[in-house]
Amino acid sequence: MSTTERPRILVVGGGYVGLYAARRILKKMRYGEATVTVVDPRSYMTYQPFLPEAAAGNISPRHVVVPLRRVLPKAEVLTGRVTTIDQDRKVATVAPLVGEAYELPFDYLVIALGAVSRTFPIPGLAEQGIGMKGVEEAIGLRNHVLEQLDKADSTTDEEIRRKALTFVFVGGGFAGAETVGEVEDMARDAAKDYTNVKREDMRFVLVDVADKILPEVGPKLGTWGKEHLESRGVEIYLKTGMDSCVDGHVVLNNGLEVDANTIVWTAGVKPNPVLGRYNLPLGPRGHVDAAATLQVQGTDYIWAAGDNAQVPDMVGRKAGNENAWCPPNAQHALRQAKVLGDNVISGMRGFPQREYSHANKGAVAGLGLHKGVAMIVFGKTKIKLRGRLAWYMHRGYHGMAMPTFNRKIRVIADWTLGMFLKREVVSLGAMETPREEFYEAAKPAPKPAVAAAPAAPAEPEKAKAV
Repeated sequence: MSTTERPRILVVGGGYVGLYAARRILKKMRYGEATVTVVDPRSYMTYQPFLPEAAAGNISPRHVVVPLRRVLPKAEVLTGRVTTIDQDRKVATVAPLVGEAYELPFDYLVIALGAVSRTFPIPGLAEQGIGMKGVEEAIGLRNHVLEQLDKADSTTDEEIRRKALTFVFVGGGFAGAETVGEVEDMARDAAKDYTNVKREDMRFVLVDVADKILPEVGPKLGTWGKEHLESRGVEIYLKTGMDSCVDGHVVLNNGLEVDANTIVWTAGVKPNPVLGRYNLPLGPRGHVDAAATLQVQGTDYIWAAGDNAQVPDMVGRKAGNENAWCPPNAQHALRQAKVLGDNVISGMRGFPQREYSHANKGAVAGLGLHKGVAMIVFGKTKIKLRGRLAWYMHRGYHGMAMPTFNRKIRVIADWTLGMFLKREVVSLGAMETPREEFYEAAKPAPKPAVAAAPAAPAEPEKAKAV
């Protein structure tokens, strides 16, 4: 960490908003005008819309992450967590990955922590559930699913086989529907390489407490998406929740009980709970309360955007909806980050702040190779697409939105190779415990048991006198 007398702009979080806001600030800033410091526990940003494709093996996991230090060479990137913020002193406490925590002074503050999985105290969920918020979870899910196919192909125990081939997904929004679609697609392909496993042996279950899936694309496309997944053998239960999943025994509140080794949790997100320690004004659901200028309410040196912020939707409010808020998606995060970066520069120079306003451009979702839904908005006109054309729209939009030219080319290269080469269906689950085999080889061999000393021969009993 460098010390400087220049004003410091502290960006808490290196996700979509943090990365793009820092890039915007560095681009607009004059030489030597300020120091930009980005703090995040990971040294890379993850493009989350590509996680389902990474889990299915359509994109290399390395290509859905962007290294912060390479993209922000003029910024100070610290790998750690901001645990507390003292607004009176303008000091943040940073806990690095190793070593003691230290204080970091700042002049301007950007809150871009994003969101975490929204969970509930369901028995067994913490032990059995797999999330889909990070690339590590996507890799883990892929390896885990393929391992289950390996188990089922090799065992003669029907109960073990049935449990290994049952996959439960909780949450029917974008993350849940896209993940079950991609994983089912991958498992269908993988089954062709197994002798004792067929697609008909597998059971995919999608559960959601709402009355529809894919609400982001509207009821008609959501209904089509549901019918499409069901035509591929996915069981979908709506208005249904999970009561427990202890040891993989899933109990749904509609009376259904199944045994599954795979339970994927994608039932929404919530703001990062660490926000409660920053003494910032929070909304009713824990988001930072931000104005339309993205400034935190009651401050003139703190900004917030993205999934951890409650930002007024000015387009909706101008249309008469006083309770309109920007939804937590990449479309808004990208545009908010640019306005936020401009406003930080304006705040430093004493210029007026600009309000964030963006009309929804629609939504796209992929449900496996060549399958998807898309709703494109042009003014008051909505174009609804489904099938292969929607899938092209999904890939085209996210391919363009992927940060940096380097990553765009790598993702497109993965897609291009996938057109000519078969999908890789190799499980590398041992990567999660890479030292286990070496440890077994290197640990001291057990000492041989000491042989017991032979017992002394018993003396012959003396004859008794008669």
